Amino acid sequence: SGDTGSAAIAGCSRFPNLPIFILYPHGRVSDFQRRQMTTMASQNIHIGAIDGSFDDCQAMVKASFRDQSFLPSGFDLVAVNSINWARIMAQVVYYFYAALRLGAPDKMVAFSVPTGNFGDIFSGYIAHRMGLPIDGLVIATNENDVLHTAVESGYYERQEAKKSYSPSMDISVSSNFERLLFDLYDRDGIAIAELMRRFDSEGMILSQSALSRLRALFSSKRVSDLETIEQISSTWLSSGYLLDPHSAIGVNAALKSDFSTETQVVSLATAHPAKFSEAVLATGIDIELEVPLRVSSMFDKEERFDILPNQLSDVQSHIRRLLQN
Repeated sequence: SGDTGSAAIAGCSRFPNLPIFILYPHGRVSDFQRRQMTTMASQNIHIGAIDGSFDDCQAMVKASFRDQSFLPSGFDLVAVNSINWARIMAQVVYYFYAALRLGAPDKMVAFSVPTGNFGDIFSGYIAHRMGLPIDGLVIATNENDVLHTAVESGYYERQEAKKSYSPSMDISVSSNFERLLFDLYDRDGIAIAELMRRFDSEGMILSQSALSRLRALFSSKRVSDLETIEQISSTWLSSGYLLDPHSAIGVNAALKSDFSTETQVVSLATAHPAKFSEAVLATGIDIELEVPLRVSSMFDKEERFDILPNQLSDVQSHIRRLLQN
């Protein structure tokens, strides 16, 4: 959805025998995010702009994991985003580090997390299960509020993702929420398989037991585009700190949340504001966005990517052809 792709490319570009394929929704990431992916020149990097949404991209990845027969002999798939459990484990560290810096376990800490694919906040849940005393986890969503609706009403359904100022959160099918449901339903894989089948076709209603367990740790807040812009502006005026729109959603949700005055609330930040100039400019703040020096040259480089149809068979054929060359 914008940022993991460039991070994965940076990590893999030095290894020519490790081909990496990035799928992103065409026209639905920022210009900065796209260029971070498409200007890397290594021959093992293959960028595919899918004529669809992030949900479409993720569905293709999951389908390809279920049936890898399209791959040439000798190749296997491994995921770099939060489908991969290793990504979740690495993010657990954030919560322990922040809480201990703030005096845990003697002082209570809560976290507000800008949420799209539910990976980062699920890491907070794992930290809690490991014994870290967390007073609460706030699911901060943008106008794509499927998770907020699930927490508030107990009804979880697929929606069409809308374009927003926070594109990395323009997701309606949060992959890692299924992992949480697995625990909420006492790790009953058969029950979860049936729930997810229902979710795909008509939506699901969480059981009262699962909903109660969910609300015991999680709360949720929905933040509109207008509120996002207003939060960037007010934080800048009050502190001189420039938030990117995703981080602004986390801060806004934290401020709306009702925790004890003794609880310290940490809002997780996500990205550099220069990646989202459209949102920052919409605030009317008189500031020149400085692009970090190490990536400023990408605006002078040629972009290299393929626009692909929103069809699994076409994408798989494209991958196979590149691996055979």
